[in-house]
Amino acid sequence: MSLSFRHILLAPVALAGLSACTAQTGGEVARGEVAFDPIYEGVETRLLEGDLVNFRVAMSGARDAEDVHDYAECAAAQYALIRGFGFARHVRTTTDNQGGLWSGDAVYTISPALPRGLKTIDAEVVVADCEDNGIPTV
Repeated sequence: MSLSFRHILLAPVALAGLSACTAQTGGEVARGEVAFDPIYEGVETRLLEGDLVNFRVAMSGARDAEDVHDYAECAAAQYALIRGFGFARHVRTTTDNQGGLWSGDAVYTISPALPRGLKTIDAEVVVADCEDNGIPTV
C-alpha cells in the first residue's frame, strides 16, 4: 500500500503529484494512462469499539488497490465529520479483486484532535478532495 500526499499532513507540496503515478519500468504503464471508469458499489460502516471504525467498500472499474484505499479513506473522512470529529488515523486496509469487483476492508480511528501517527488525515481536507475527484463518501 502506498501513501498519498494527504495521508501525511504537512507533506511537501512538491510530492503531491507523485502519488498519482506508478513508476515506469520495463513495459509498465503510468497509472494516469490506465482507463478509469469507476463504479462505486457502496460502503458498509461498523463501529468496532470506542473510536475504532471498520469500513468495507466495493467498487468495479478500479485501476488498482490504491483506488479502493482512496474510496475507504473518503468514507472514513466523512464518517469522522458526521460524528463531529475532525481527524482520522489509518490503521489498516486490505483489498481483494475477484473478477473485476474490488473490495476493501479498512480500519480507522476517529478523533477530535490530530492523532499521533504518520497516517493521519484531516477529515475536512480529505472530504473536499474526494468531492473534487468524484469519489463518494458515506
